Amino acid sequence: MTVFILKRLAMMVATMFVASCLLFGLMEFSPGNVASKTLGPYATQAQKDILFERLSLDDPLHERYFRWLGVLMGVIPDPLQDPELGLNFKDPRGDQYFGNFGYSAKFKLPVNDVMWSKLGNTLILAGIAFAIIVPLSLLFGVLSGMREGSTLDRGLSYTGIALTSVPEFASAVFLMAIFVLLLGWLPGTASMQSFDEWSWASQMVLPVAVLVLYDFGYVARMVRGSMVEVMTKPYIRTAMLKGLPYKTVILRHALRNALIAPFTVILLQIPFLITGVVVTEQIFGYPGFGRMLLEAALFGDIALVEAATLVAVFIAVSTQLIGDIGYMLINPRIRFT
Repeated sequence: MTVFILKRLAMMVATMFVASCLLFGLMEFSPGNVASKTLGPYATQAQKDILFERLSLDDPLHERYFRWLGVLMGVIPDPLQDPELGLNFKDPRGDQYFGNFGYSAKFKLPVNDVMWSKLGNTLILAGIAFAIIVPLSLLFGVLSGMREGSTLDRGLSYTGIALTSVPEFASAVFLMAIFVLLLGWLPGTASMQSFDEWSWASQMVLPVAVLVLYDFGYVARMVRGSMVEVMTKPYIRTAMLKGLPYKTVILRHALRNALIAPFTVILLQIPFLITGVVVTEQIFGYPGFGRMLLEAALFGDIALVEAATLVAVFIAVSTQLIGDIGYMLINPRIRFT
């Protein structure tokens, strides 16, 4: 397993390198001058000219990429903190450290001061939703898969298809119309600030509900399909014919094997809940990672867009590694080389 993990870690590094190359190239060739995009629309022409010279933006693309990578890795100092630019930009961590993503033109702060706080907010939202989605999906998926064709099974299939087919913005508007406008039980925003009338917990109810409704049906149907397949296996019939209690057959023989395929689906929800909840965060005004990325893209904040994209890629490749390790823990017969 150690050799396999080392190989996958090397592959993760290679993937991150390729992703950073593509991302840097796309940002460089997007419309507009690089210096203007870096400093934002309100910078003076003198500042843009100085930055153009400091970054040597007339050099070949590969040289500019490695300079950008050098700042990110902490090998060379950040040119944006040069006093001659007159930006008054000062990173409390210094101008040369590992993980220096630069300066956010929109928020007028170091990218690290903006991005990690927003990511932390999204992790809270995603963690609550994930903690509800997984047990709920496993419970209903296993119960319906144990009795294929039953009322519960058909009900879950119809409900899952219906919930998955409704986009997030539609379910958000529907829930807000009922619980905010009609009943007045919940707030219509989730700014993560405590008000006299609405607590932090009450603000989280609707965003979490939207994510759970959208994700629950899909995951539960995947679990149900895997459980149905396992229940038809010969070793399940043999265990039943031997007289083992039905509960023992399900828990010891069927459940673990049924979770192998849905394990991938469950892990795929982690990148989605962290980087793919832009719509939900935007509708409810939630100060999260997805909303930050949308605002940065609309503003043209390339430093923040690059940093957020790299973090999203890292989350995706890390999830794949966790999934491969989980396969071996769930089913000892699976081995990777």
